[in-house]
Amino acid sequence: MTVLIAVPGPSVLFVVSRGVALGPRAAVSTAVGNGAGLLVQVVLVAFGLGEVLQHSYLAFSVLKFAGALYLVYLGVQTWRQRRSLAVREEATPRAGRPSRVLREGFVVGVSNPKGLLIFGAVLPQFVDRHAGDAHVQLLLLGLVCVMIALISDATWGLLAGTARTWLVGSPRRLSWIGGASGAVMVGLGIRLALSDRE
Repeated sequence: MTVLIAVPGPSVLFVVSRGVALGPRAAVSTAVGNGAGLLVQVVLVAFGLGEVLQHSYLAFSVLKFAGALYLVYLGVQTWRQRRSLAVREEATPRAGRPSRVLREGFVVGVSNPKGLLIFGAVLPQFVDRHAGDAHVQLLLLGLVCVMIALISDATWGLLAGTARTWLVGSPRRLSWIGGASGAVMVGLGIRLALSDRE
């Protein structure tokens, strides 16, 4: 299960793109927000929403497209603000405010339908019906998964943020990286919109 969570996927790419565009602090804030969103998913799965999404194509599609649209929106905003990234670390651009980055990470984490389906399909396999309340077991297992994801995502983000520190010396290069980060987020949104439940 640890390998399944730690392998780089869309959320890691999102955190990395924020780290490269906005720096290590923003990457960690994004990872924390994403982890909080995943925690909400775990609670929902533990109380039955994962099963609803597995059986309701409409509910799954609404959540999927909401998450995809939000990623595309963030990507377009990042691309549009790419020139403002080439500033000193003290003058953090508006897009890099910790509360905003945290909120954006949360929305991306909570609106990712793949997480709900993974928690709904994988976690129940580890529940022992004879060991106590299944809801509590699902919550504890989910908490472990979220902690692993948080550590993994924050590590990737810090590495990406370190690369940004190196790029600060070249405003043109940093602007290009900011534009590329926006394109990655738009691509993730499109990929999510085209993904299926399987």
